[in-house]
Amino acid sequence: MNDQAPRCLLLGGGGHARVLIDGLLESGAARPVAILDSDPAKQGTDIYGVPVLGGDDRLAEVVGQGVRHFLVGLGGVRHNQPRARLFAQGLAAGLTPLTFRHPTAFQSPRAVVGQGCQLFPLCAVNAGASLGQNVIVNSQALVEHDCQLADHVHLASGARLCSTVRVGTGAHIGAGAVVKQLVTIGAWAVVGAGAVVLADVPAGALVGGVPARPLGQP
Repeated sequence: MNDQAPRCLLLGGGGHARVLIDGLLESGAARPVAILDSDPAKQGTDIYGVPVLGGDDRLAEVVGQGVRHFLVGLGGVRHNQPRARLFAQGLAAGLTPLTFRHPTAFQSPRAVVGQGCQLFPLCAVNAGASLGQNVIVNSQALVEHDCQLADHVHLASGARLCSTVRVGTGAHIGAGAVVKQLVTIGAWAVVGAGAVVLADVPAGALVGGVPARPLGQP
């Protein structure tokens, strides 16, 4: 581990945090020193040597120990509101969000990636793409040229956004889904795993299938 790398706190300690910590340890980009998670069953455990100290009530204590950076360690398979809440909580505590790039992730130098984003193994963010804050581009996912992803979006493993796709705040694109070029996905919408999206998806909608069709509310 790089002793000169910034110390960081993870907010959330599930399976996503496990992969995130693994990547941080491999890359040396940051030193994860603590995890906060509200699940009592996780408190007192550790992930690859990083202790789960407790819940939100320990945040001021960690900040008081000189930790200045954070990452959201929560992934999720549908709702991104908890991730947005944790991100806001870290900011409110005066912490600075880190941006994580796995060593095998590709980011074009002509793409824009916001604070707190997480680029996982073998993903690609191509030229002209723009990611807001706290966006997850999971393993082997693709963000093609000129796509725009708003804050708190989660592009799950193997999902594909063709060129010039617009994704609204907090939307979730499920594993292996494909979104056709020029399509807009509304805020907080959910695209099911394996879906093929050929038309715009309204805000808050849940769609799935091939081609994707409405399935109700997320």
